Amino acid sequence: MRELVENAGIFAWPLGLCSLLATVIILERLFALRRSRIIPHSYEVAFSQGSIPGEGDESSVAGRIVKFFHSGRLDSEQLKAFTRLQVTRMERGLFILEIVVSAAPLLGLLGTVTGLVTVFSQISPETGLPDPASFVEGVSLALTTTILGLSIAIPALAFNSFLNRRVDTYEAQLEVGVERLIAEMKKSARRP
Repeated sequence: MRELVENAGIFAWPLGLCSLLATVIILERLFALRRSRIIPHSYEVAFSQGSIPGEGDESSVAGRIVKFFHSGRLDSEQLKAFTRLQVTRMERGLFILEIVVSAAPLLGLLGTVTGLVTVFSQISPETGLPDPASFVEGVSLALTTTILGLSIAIPALAFNSFLNRRVDTYEAQLEVGVERLIAEMKKSARRP
């Protein structure tokens, strides 16, 4: 592995940054998007049974939405806007992962082109052949940066898809809960 990084030359730094950013975002979002932090079991059961949970709390997204619901006279649009804000917070950092997915292979490609330019710029006019040392160095740079770029982008792409799907699932479950809360608001508005 050390040899790969050494052969990547100057491109090892931006590729290493991409790898670090992807790792940090993936680990942080896996921790932040646990079920207990989004929709604890008690809220999930209450929403599925059509009941309204207690006062709500700050320890989960569903708890914050219920707390906002109980905070005063609201309309359905305010509740939906607050829910969208909470969903946006669940997506925090995922755009960086999308940038890494795009940037890592492009950095690898840039390294590939740079390596090939190195190879072709060292061709001797007399023999028409490149200098063997610069040829090996250029090909090494070209292949190494491609390997590193793809080995960063592929797992980042997989985790990005997984985390986005998780957010979408939680968003759908929260929408069910919000619809229950809106129905309760309409029922209480009809009562004298």
